[in-house]
Amino acid sequence: MSSMRRGLTASEALRAVLEEATALPFERVPIAVAAGRVLGESILSARTLPPADCSAMDGYAARAADLEGASAGSPRALDVLFEVAAGASAAGSIGSGQAARIFTGAPMPPGADVIVRQEETTREGARVLVRVALPAGQDVRRAGEDIRAGDQILAAGSPISAAEIGLLASLGRSQVAVHQRPRVAILSGGDELVEIDGDPAGGRIVSSNSYSLAAQCREAGAEPIYLGIARDTPAELEAVLRRGLHCDVIMSSAGVSVGDHDYVRPVLEKLGCTLLFWGVDMRPGHPLVFGRFGETGPLVFGLPGNPVSAMVTFEQFVRPVLRRQLGFTRLFRPTLQATLVEPLRKSGGRLHFVRVRLERRGGELLASSTGTQSSGVLRSMSLAQGLLIFPAEATELRAGEKATVQVLDESFLAADEPGY
Repeated sequence: MSSMRRGLTASEALRAVLEEATALPFERVPIAVAAGRVLGESILSARTLPPADCSAMDGYAARAADLEGASAGSPRALDVLFEVAAGASAAGSIGSGQAARIFTGAPMPPGADVIVRQEETTREGARVLVRVALPAGQDVRRAGEDIRAGDQILAAGSPISAAEIGLLASLGRSQVAVHQRPRVAILSGGDELVEIDGDPAGGRIVSSNSYSLAAQCREAGAEPIYLGIARDTPAELEAVLRRGLHCDVIMSSAGVSVGDHDYVRPVLEKLGCTLLFWGVDMRPGHPLVFGRFGETGPLVFGLPGNPVSAMVTFEQFVRPVLRRQLGFTRLFRPTLQATLVEPLRKSGGRLHFVRVRLERRGGELLASSTGTQSSGVLRSMSLAQGLLIFPAEATELRAGEKATVQVLDESFLAADEPGY
């Protein structure tokens, strides 16, 4: 215990947890399930795409020189020799006064250097009348326009989204190396807790933290593994914690404070966990414990038991760790500057995270408190679109003042209009 730090600022605590977090090893997965993951390898192309000059439109492949002076009143007549479908080869070449019917994606026949769109033509039997003059290269996709063999298409560390999936498919990559998903063991502690379908009679409480924390893990890209409720005995807590030692992160809620039945810290130490700090000068979420098992064992977060405290400490410390383990370089929620609708007050010396609603009004972003900021009122998190950062040294934020808000509900950033 002597080496454990106490009473860190939120910034110091965040640096401490991130110093212990590294990206997890790679695994190979089908690209169909790779969206949202981070590449563990650089992708070089073995293909040129398109492999040859091809048509970007349905129409006619022709020679630009044959279309000079063409107009609606003076069309140019060309002999149509053959058709070229996508995936097929041209049956011949195009000479002066000739054209080929062609479809989108089909290779250009030799001799042709322009595509005339179908709507700019009139077909008359074996001839086509072209009503427009076009420069060479019009609506022709050049070989290698998208990708050339040997190009690095994606760098290791790139997040994978829909466009990257399409690129990988076009290159014939059915599988790809990605960073593994962190496995997060979740347990709750307390004789007062019951499972969701248990009987809450006699003042017992449904173990809701395990569900909200598991949902936060999934949203961050991790795999939650629920270990259950550990009763308030060191032996049972030890037995439950042992079941999580194969995971990348162990996360408990409750039992990390200073009460007579708060056994998490001593049991963790007994199991070989090095506790690195206890207590963060923030509200909600002060009684946070962080440590790790050896050089390669799981990181351990002992979160507070109050529902809001557990969720807020997850956002500030656990989520960035999980994102780093997944291979991301941008670890944090987006932040915005918002104007306070009402004044906020507190005592100095401790950073506060205020649950706020966000609203756009007249081109301005406004923030207002969700109401009571008690750490036991979970509805205040449900109503919140963001966490307003009330600096430790400040005692008042005035109405009309700007403040930084971490955006929790990223759907708030979605627009009502398309912007065009």
